[in-house]
Amino acid sequence: MSLRYLEADATLPQGPGPKLLVHVCNDIGAWGRGFVLGLSQRHTEPERRYKAWAAGREDLPFELGQVQFVTVTPDLMVANLIGQHDIARKGQAQDRPPVRYEAIREGLGRVKTEAQRQGASIHMPRIGAGLAGGDWQVIEQIVEEELVAHGLSVTVYDFPQSRDQRVRF
Repeated sequence: MSLRYLEADATLPQGPGPKLLVHVCNDIGAWGRGFVLGLSQRHTEPERRYKAWAAGREDLPFELGQVQFVTVTPDLMVANLIGQHDIARKGQAQDRPPVRYEAIREGLGRVKTEAQRQGASIHMPRIGAGLAGGDWQVIEQIVEEELVAHGLSVTVYDFPQSRDQRVRF
């Protein structure tokens, strides 16, 4: 199918039919910076379920590469994909950014299966390339290989520019 870019709010995926909104989460249960702020303003269930998952109140293992699928409307499901180890902390030197490319690849394999099962299109911000510190060119290649090459339609959203700044999720 295709990989397309759209300047729009990723929390409002566009297009007909079922949609799967993918974002990257960390493996320590922290939720409160970046894309999830806008997501939680629009839908509270992904945050609630993620925190329950991190606390061990869900059957799915809470580990890198896993994906928690959360239905938020009849035609929209959010995929909480654990593709980040720990978090980047201000003022703390790190030898490696939190992003884990293989975990994103593994998680996107699970997303592929769910999207094919539902006949859903896939929507995402530039996953893993914000607070997780990943290289979008590397992640884009993973998206191409794991999703687009299997006939899935993927839309990547860049938050619209303001006159004063560019905000990306």
